Amino acid sequence: MEELTSVHNQHVKDWKKLATKKFRRQSGFYLLDGWHLVNEAVKSGIAIVQLIGTADQLAAHQDLFSHAEEVYSVTEEIMKHITETVTPQGIAAVVALPDAHRLPTQPITGAWLFLDRVQDPGNVGTMVRTADAAGFTGVVVGQRSADLFGPKVVRSMQGSQFHLQLFEGDLHKWIADFKQLGAPVYGTQLNPQAKNFRDVHPGKTFALIMGNEGQGMSKSLLDETTDNLYIPMRGEAESLNVAISAGILMFQLNQ
Repeated sequence: MEELTSVHNQHVKDWKKLATKKFRRQSGFYLLDGWHLVNEAVKSGIAIVQLIGTADQLAAHQDLFSHAEEVYSVTEEIMKHITETVTPQGIAAVVALPDAHRLPTQPITGAWLFLDRVQDPGNVGTMVRTADAAGFTGVVVGQRSADLFGPKVVRSMQGSQFHLQLFEGDLHKWIADFKQLGAPVYGTQLNPQAKNFRDVHPGKTFALIMGNEGQGMSKSLLDETTDNLYIPMRGEAESLNVAISAGILMFQLNQ
C-alpha cells in the first residue's frame, strides 16, 4: 500500500483527469466513487485496478485489498479533489473502461433501450438503472448523448453498468439489425399514428427508443420505427420527464 499526501502527485492528477471523457478514452479507465459502486464492482467480478481510500476506511475494509491490483491511502483533501461529491465516503476505485463501441458477441435477444441525444447525465444514468430493474438486456446510447462513464452518469447508474450490456453507436444501424431479426422497434412520439402503450404487446426481443429532453426523437429515427407509443395523461401536465416516461414504458413492455 502506498501513502499519498499531495494533490500534485501524478497518480492524483491522473485520477482527477478521469472526470474528462478525453482522458478516460486515452487511459482506458474510469473512476468509481463511493462504497456502493466499489462493492457492486467486486460483487460483479470487475477487477479493481487501483483502490483509493482514506486511512480509516481502508483499515476498516482490508478484505478489499485482495480484489485490487494496487492500494493507495490518501488524505481527505485528495479524496475531495478527485471526486465530485460534496461529502466523499472516503473510498474510490479505478476500473477498466468497457469498449462501448464493440459489437455484440452474442445474437441480439431480449429487451433493449436506445437513447437518442439524451443529454442530461442524471437522465441517462437513471434510465440505465431502470432498464436494469425492468429486466432489460442492454442499452445503446446514440451520438450526442451524455457519456456513459462520466462521473454524474456513473453515480446515477448506481452499479447497473455491471448488470447490463452497454453500447454506444449509430441507432440507425441498431434499428436495421433489429428489423432484420423481425423484432419491433418502438419510438416515443405523439402523432396521429401513435399507439397507446398499453395496447402494445411485444415479443421477447424488441427495442424502445427515448429521445432528447426538449426535442424528442429525431425525425430520421421516427421514420424507421415499427410503431410510436404514447402515454395517456389524465391530469393537466404538458409532458413527463424522459426518465419517468422510460420507466413506465419499460416495465409495461417487458412483462
